[in-house]
Amino acid sequence: MELRVLRYFLTLAREESISRAAEALYITQPTLSRQLADLEEELGVQLFERGKRKITLTEEGVLLRRRAEEMTELADKTERELRERTERLAGVVSVGAAESVASEMLVRAIDRFRKKYPEVIFQVESGIADRVKERIDAGLLDLGLLIEPGDITKYEFMRLGLDDRCGILMNAAAPLAAKEYVTAEDLAGLPVVGPAREAVRQFYRNGLGEAFDRLNFVATFDLVNNAAWFARLNAAYVFTIEGTLRHFGVPDLCFRPFRPELRQSTFLVWKKYQPLARPVQAFVEEMTMLARHDNA
Repeated sequence: MELRVLRYFLTLAREESISRAAEALYITQPTLSRQLADLEEELGVQLFERGKRKITLTEEGVLLRRRAEEMTELADKTERELRERTERLAGVVSVGAAESVASEMLVRAIDRFRKKYPEVIFQVESGIADRVKERIDAGLLDLGLLIEPGDITKYEFMRLGLDDRCGILMNAAAPLAAKEYVTAEDLAGLPVVGPAREAVRQFYRNGLGEAFDRLNFVATFDLVNNAAWFARLNAAYVFTIEGTLRHFGVPDLCFRPFRPELRQSTFLVWKKYQPLARPVQAFVEEMTMLARHDNA
């Protein structure tokens, strides 16, 4: 498969019309039709359902679109990095970040870095650890900001020296808001929203004991932004880390830490055995200096 043909495919998938796609690509309709027919023949599958008014993707087409987007994004990124090596420090640094107290450090580092290198632009994606690692593995992200638990042994990493306390996000009017801290026994019988990832659930299970599995989980979440509405509406108590409360800044929410105390560390990670683009390497050094300063 040629990248050029994959770009043709993605354009048709977006436009849902041969005529509009051909116009967007500045090629003729017969040329586009022939190229895509050759692609279907090469793959041995039908990629499009050709209706009277529009063209839609088959299941195989949906799969190819996802992979084609990753492949073209990676190709563009590689071309950009090669070009940057022969130019002054400029380009794009892409970072995937889980929700944590380290988000503040990340933004401070970006601000400091861009004052030195104003031609470097940052792309910051929010996501759960598994998604961030998946995109690093695929070469679509340069760096990841991850919190425990999780296996990071296959990455180069730097410990940022930031620990987030684990606890419960709740409505300020909730009964447990009157307590200084929360135990698993306090939550017994109450509606609780917990993490979806099994690694995170096991972390809490290890820390809180058997009472964790007896809690009344009414929902699970990947990112706490949506789960926070359960707390805002006083509909449930939400497992989270203290740093996420800073994202909301609303007076009707409060955080109470667990007893026994549970903490999660934060790491900056990147792919092993792979040279970093110059802007990425320079930013890792900036994060290193900032972490040392904050922990001095």
